[in-house]
Amino acid sequence: MRALEDRYGRVATDLRVSLTDRCNLRCSYCMPAEGLDWLPGEEVLSDDEVVRLVRVGVEQLGIREVRFTGGEPLVRRGLVDIVRRTKAIDPTLELSLTTNALGLARMADALAEAGLDRVNVSLDTVDAATFHQITRRDRLHDVVAGLEAAQAAGLGPVKVNAVLLRGVNDHQAAELLGWSIERGYELRFIEQMPLDAQHGWSREGMITADEIFARLEAEFLLEPAVEPRGSAPAELFRVNGGPATVGVIASVTRPFCGDCDRVRLTADGQIRNCLFAREESDLRAALRAGAADEELAERWLIAMRGKRAGHGIDDPSFLQPDRPMSAIGG
Repeated sequence: MRALEDRYGRVATDLRVSLTDRCNLRCSYCMPAEGLDWLPGEEVLSDDEVVRLVRVGVEQLGIREVRFTGGEPLVRRGLVDIVRRTKAIDPTLELSLTTNALGLARMADALAEAGLDRVNVSLDTVDAATFHQITRRDRLHDVVAGLEAAQAAGLGPVKVNAVLLRGVNDHQAAELLGWSIERGYELRFIEQMPLDAQHGWSREGMITADEIFARLEAEFLLEPAVEPRGSAPAELFRVNGGPATVGVIASVTRPFCGDCDRVRLTADGQIRNCLFAREESDLRAALRAGAADEELAERWLIAMRGKRAGHGIDDPSFLQPDRPMSAIGG
């Protein structure tokens, strides 16, 4: 087995697999109200192709964690079967899902039975009007039901990912933390990143980690967690002495590129060695041309060697990726 090591000695063991670029919400910081042009069906990897590429990553390149993402992965019809077949590759794999939780209430038990270990649910507010403003959909009740179902199905720890938007929901940070702690969910605030389809992001407009801390510390006592962070993107803090914690993922103002252990496979079979990469490596074409697993692994290794030292958001020459987050996968 060869390691997915880049030129800087970082080894990727965490694979993020986007199963679709489609989504049933229209979050203002991600895509326009009218949506986007989705990938044509023939360009999207089939279930068999997804499982085969994951198998190559696990058996030949040392992948130990697989997270299924989108778009919204729950809209992928074969999701449960993909999870089951992935778990069968190696029962010790850690499998997770990043989702907006629409439809999770009816799928949580099946996903748990198939071998999914846990879920990360995107939820920026627990105020119905603000939820509608951000997502352009009146579906907060469905997200809450999905969270409850995930917890009941044992898909834990259930994590909640939140993005604060200036003048929209930033004043609700403490409310969201209290709500999450009360229900046993682990909340992670994420700095808004330059990955929107509209390319409207600005550093001046985003809520920074320091601002997040200020809003939380107005109502809670936060202390750094003792546990080492390692390659985890979130800085963890004990809330009011614990045991509850809150995390902050400061990808922009406190980058953690030096410890990155992630690699991404898009829904159309492209390897991205960084979330902010402007280059991709095509595995789909080789796979459909009849390439053996060894050749696919070699192409993957070559793709990783091109990974840069950091995302370069602070560099004056930084250019936002052409693909938005919905087409890359978290």
